[in-house]
Amino acid sequence: QVELVESGGGSVQAGGSLRLSCAASGYNFSRYNMGWFRQAPGQEREGVALIGKHGYTSYPDSVKGRFTISKDGAKNTLYLQMNSLKLEDTAMYYCAADSTLLWPPNQFTYVGQGILVTVSS
Repeated sequence: QVELVESGGGSVQAGGSLRLSCAASGYNFSRYNMGWFRQAPGQEREGVALIGKHGYTSYPDSVKGRFTISKDGAKNTLYLQMNSLKLEDTAMYYCAADSTLLWPPNQFTYVGQGILVTVSS
């Protein structure tokens, strides 16, 4: 049974940093593309980071240069380092996994329960 569990969310002031983690279990971590997407109230889901099974990474312009996705195969854990956070980064953040799809992460097969990130002024 595939399980993705996010942690590390919370409240931070604008300009600050947070690191999200996603503990994965129930599948071969190294054979899946992993990603993060977010959803703000009243907004559509937005993919914010991808790391492919071979290490390829991709980001939309809205977070490029501020967010970094990484993974630790030994720990079956995915990370999202978020720096220079802005008010508009406030959203629920979800970890996702898929064996074939590369983008967008919000359409991946497996999705975590989500974690809230709140950026305040």
